[in-house]
Amino acid sequence: MSQYEQPVIDWEAPEGAPLAARRSGPAAPPLAREQAERAARNSLRAQIARLERELSQIVAGRFPYIPARGDALQPLSGPSLLGLEELERSRDRLAGRVQELRCLADERTERERRAHDQLERMKLEPGRYKWVRLPVDDLGQGGCGVWQVRPRLGLIGMLAGWWQVKLSSGCPLDRGSRSTRDPDRSS
Repeated sequence: MSQYEQPVIDWEAPEGAPLAARRSGPAAPPLAREQAERAARNSLRAQIARLERELSQIVAGRFPYIPARGDALQPLSGPSLLGLEELERSRDRLAGRVQELRCLADERTERERRAHDQLERMKLEPGRYKWVRLPVDDLGQGGCGVWQVRPRLGLIGMLAGWWQVKLSSGCPLDRGSRSTRDPDRSS
């Protein structure tokens, strides 16, 4: 709804007059108009503060799985008081970002739930999930371990059908940073 379509209340109309008679142009007293603008500005600031809190809670609660990107703001030349239009644009931009992050957080929660269900099934029937790998990152846990269904005693266990679910010991070594035995000698 544009600003022109919104009803403006005529403050000078009698209290019992019908709403259509009270709608008119800019006949409101200047003091009432200033108070209405101040109230609208305060309301928009409160909405922006609530949206920013919600946005930060979503990002902090789902970090590092939800990206925290900063929207580029236009630099101001100095101190200024944002008008109602700028406040509304800021609020609408934040509301869109909050909605986008809610969807990402819901998708991530669903992905983690499915991964937990799969891990439980792997633990109950490891023979049905031979060689399946499930990273702990998919479970929402930190680190770089992997749950994997493997034969219990290598080749003998594989032939005998003895399968187990194991959690890897952690992150693999970085291949590029291995030290040589003689640090003075370069290869």
